[in-house]
Amino acid sequence: MKDEDDMTSIAFKKQYAVNEKGDRIGVLLSLEDYKKLLDELEELDSLRARDAAKYSGEEAIPFEEAIADIERERDRL
Repeated sequence: MKDEDDMTSIAFKKQYAVNEKGDRIGVLLSLEDYKKLLDELEELDSLRARDAAKYSGEEAIPFEEAIADIERERDRL
């Protein structure tokens, strides 16, 4: 059986939870590895958002204007 974990470029020390049959049903990660995984997911999300914006055909908003819009929206909440 090929280990699906081979697809990641991040090396995690992992332990598996198994059922009575020995089938893997869960993964245990250290808190440090969990935080690394969350950081990688956040970066991937940012890259996907960038790509979506790049190919959306919409006009780009200058960074300063985007921050001002976000702050105005936050103040309204």
